[in-house]
Amino acid sequence: MRNVLVTGGAGFIGSNFIRYLLRKEPGVRIINLDALTYAGHMENLTDLPDQDRHVFVEGNICDRDLICQLLHQYDIDTVVHFAAETHVDRSILGPEQFVQTNVIGTFTLLESTRRYWLEEEPMGVEKVRFHHISTDEVYGSLESDASPFSETTPYAPNSPYAASKASSDHLVRSYAHTYGLPVTITNCSNNYGPYQFPEKFIPLMILNALEGRQIPVYGDGNQIRDWLYVDDHCEAILVVLLGGMPGETYNIGGNTQPTNFSRSRFQVRG
Repeated sequence: MRNVLVTGGAGFIGSNFIRYLLRKEPGVRIINLDALTYAGHMENLTDLPDQDRHVFVEGNICDRDLICQLLHQYDIDTVVHFAAETHVDRSILGPEQFVQTNVIGTFTLLESTRRYWLEEEPMGVEKVRFHHISTDEVYGSLESDASPFSETTPYAPNSPYAASKASSDHLVRSYAHTYGLPVTITNCSNNYGPYQFPEKFIPLMILNALEGRQIPVYGDGNQIRDWLYVDDHCEAILVVLLGGMPGETYNIGGNTQPTNFSRSRFQVRG
């Protein structure tokens, strides 16, 4: 792993992963591709460790010409694909953008890397990896008395966002089995930590509490959510990149499953 294309690297989890990777892997150069939509900000990339090993490119993952240019220009051997539309409520109001980014964008990346790595063969197939970041939302809802999701839990997406991520998961898996593209997938639970967009659950609770406003709770607040600190997620991704088996899926969770209501009460007290 020498030249890593990180998509969505100006967003919450992507920017944290870039910081983590620059700290942990001194021989890696990162090419950061981000469209700088509402959730991606250059402020998330200030004061990076070893800034000289980070190259930022503003662009869209649906732009195949740009993807192909970056793969060739920087001899990309690893893709870590964070770029996605991610908010459930936004997907209900405007599902088309979720399909475009999460499905078509992922397809564009897969097809571009397939042609570069497998047809042009600039490096051995054992030296390349496409890693796809997904979500536990693809498994649906978890009942209070149910066991945590596992890698064998059937898919049951309940929102346009979850359906678009499930679709992208299936595309990634198909490229492994059909073409032999070396891929791995991780399905993570809800992240929290630095640089998170304020519409997300935990920062929204904190900001409302600090400003003395009402704490919004979706539905009856009894939805079960697992919570994962973003640096722990980044560590797990690196473990999979360095030691995961091509074609495999790995779930990443924090082993904490409160209801939204109990979590919101905790944040108010804090």
